[in-house]
Amino acid sequence: MDLDADSLVSENLGQIEVGTTQPATIVTRATFAASRAKTWQSLLFYEEVKERPPLHLRLLLPIPIRTEGDKKRIGGEAMCLYEGGHLLKRTTRIVEGELYEFEVAEQALAVGGSMRLSGGRYTLSEVARDRTEVAVVTRYTSTKWPRWFWRPLERFVCHMFHRFLLRSMRRKAELG
Repeated sequence: MDLDADSLVSENLGQIEVGTTQPATIVTRATFAASRAKTWQSLLFYEEVKERPPLHLRLLLPIPIRTEGDKKRIGGEAMCLYEGGHLLKRTTRIVEGELYEFEVAEQALAVGGSMRLSGGRYTLSEVARDRTEVAVVTRYTSTKWPRWFWRPLERFVCHMFHRFLLRSMRRKAELG
């Protein structure tokens, strides 16, 4: 079940000035044909997706193995394991059925050379009966230079990653 143009809107909310390492915020949205409650149950970390990432993501991003730990309570920590390292994600905010937010408390993983992940968020909004919009957010900093060259490439890869995650979540919500 692919995300089509009508159900996917991507945007970059990050404002990075040349020569700085201010955080970038990348947002990708998709609409699911499922209730907000069912969609909430489909939330996944990248490391929890059952299917193997497509070749382009395996070439561009670290390969996920699994997640261990507690992500269901504020302050809970999940160790996200990858080939070659890990991320420690700490849950910072939960509004049941609407918002799940986390910070990256520790990164022992090379992502895009010099990218430091700082956190992410899932936001669910009911758009109609049994239709839910999901917004996936990734926040990071990067020191790759020149920024005018690397920023669009980083944004593109991040949207590819989000789309893979959203497709997996959509299948789980709509078919599960």
